This record gives sequence, C-alpha cells and structure tokens, in this order.
Amino acid sequence: MMRSAVIATVVLLLLAVARPSSVPAVQPEADWRKRISSDEGSVATSDIVEEIIFGRAVAARIIGRYGLYENPELMKYVNLVGHTLAQGTNRPELEFHFAILNGDEMRTFGVPGGYVFVTQGALREMRDEAELAGVLAHELGHIAEKTAVRELKIRGIEDAAVSSLAQVIGGSTDPARIAFARAVDRAMDILLKNGYKRRDETKADEDAVVLCAMAGYDPSGLIRYIERTHGIKGEEQTNMLDQTHPPYEDRIDWLKTAIARDGLDSGSYKTYQKRFAEYMKAMK
Repeated sequence: MMRSAVIATVVLLLLAVARPSSVPAVQPEADWRKRISSDEGSVATSDIVEEIIFGRAVAARIIGRYGLYENPELMKYVNLVGHTLAQGTNRPELEFHFAILNGDEMRTFGVPGGYVFVTQGALREMRDEAELAGVLAHELGHIAEKTAVRELKIRGIEDAAVSSLAQVIGGSTDPARIAFARAVDRAMDILLKNGYKRRDETKADEDAVVLCAMAGYDPSGLIRYIERTHGIKGEEQTNMLDQTHPPYEDRIDWLKTAIARDGLDSGSYKTYQKRFAEYMKAMK
C-alpha cells in the first residue's frame, strides 16, 4: 500500500499541465482576484514550503486510500479545466495538481499546497463542464483561503513562537515523526469525516462562482450539481454535509445571491456540455 501511494504521488506530481486555449476567460473585476485569497500581508517562504510539504503528505494519504483513476486523457482534461480556474486564485506561489480518484463515492477534496481531487462517482453525476468547474472551484476556494492551514495552524520554522510543523518535518526523532503523522491524521479527519466550519464552506462557495465567471464558465454550474446530488449521497457523507455546510435551501439561496450581487448573472458564459460528454464517454 505504501509503495503504491508513493508511486501514485509521483505520477500526480509529474502530470503534464497546460491551459486550454479553447476555454475563454472573461475580464475579471479589479477586486475579484484580491478577494479570492487569504491575504494576510507578508507570508514567510517557510510557511509556503511547509504548506506544500504537508499537503503532499495528505495527498499521498488520499491517493493511498482511493487510488488514482488510470485514464490519461480524462485526467488531462480535468487538469486543464482546473488550471484554467486556478489562475484566478491569487496564489501564484503554488503549483496546482488535479486528479481523479477511484470509487463511486461523490467526493471532492481540496488539500493544502494545491492538490485537488474529484472521484469517479462525482464526475458521473455531472452533466457539463461548468458543473465540473464549479466543483473544482469550490475546492480551490479552500486552498486559496488556506482553510486547512488556518485550522491546523500550519506555519514555518521562522515562527519561533509556535510549535512548527517545519521542525516536525525536519525532525529525526520518533516524537517528531509521530507529531507529523498525527497532524496528517487530523487533516484526513477534516476532509473525510468532520468537514470545515460553515463559514469556511460559505466562503468557498462564494469564491467558486467568481472563479468560474473569471474563467468564462456558467457560475450556476455548482448550483445545478448541488441540486442534482442533494439527497443521493451516502448517509455518512450527507450527515457530514448537514453538519458543516449551510442547510441545503440556504446554500442554494446564498449561491444565487452571490451570483446576482457580483453581476455574474448577466455574462456570456459557457457550459461546454458536448465537450464534457465526449470526454465522459471514456469513463469506465
């Protein structure tokens, strides 16, 4: 299992990335890009390095749990859509990676350091590229806002006043390795069981519709996906969503309000339904 997880991580890190010229981008409003980030002033280089190292470990754990879906063309397609969206996150210091996971669960994960995962089950429930963009953009919102980084207090070694994971990562003692493993365990519990706080989920939704609009996608794609999948997810996942996300009706209302408030309901946006359907034909 450990060997397969390492191999999968290497494959993920080496996955070729390019922006598709066929996906248009609208001219973003001046403040949009600034809003889609947790800009807290200057950020130490060590903080960024630590976020990436920590995220890589969490990503490897997720891949080890689910396994990567082996379909190069579909994987490349998801990466192209994802990277088009990622350009609006105001996190140029990160190299983003997108991947498809095995399994029928309808799950998506946004991992610190720039790793975004979507399961086969989630893809099967989508009907167009704008829905895919909306789901990926929500997870990009969590990464841009450093939701897990803040929740777990991931900081670099330059912050001497706090207990730093950088010291843990570089540590050679058993306690250091144990502390690092426990931090990864906490991240996995958040992603798989406990979820984020409701305010963080609401902010990720708000960022998602803006990211989609900036990339030329219909920002209501996320709404359509949520409406279609509401109530058909597994009991455990549904319970987690009920606890961590706003109530279903409130979430839909908030998304519609955010779209209208930012004037995102009056653009010439695309869904790319046919293109999405063509790529999905390869889904086994």
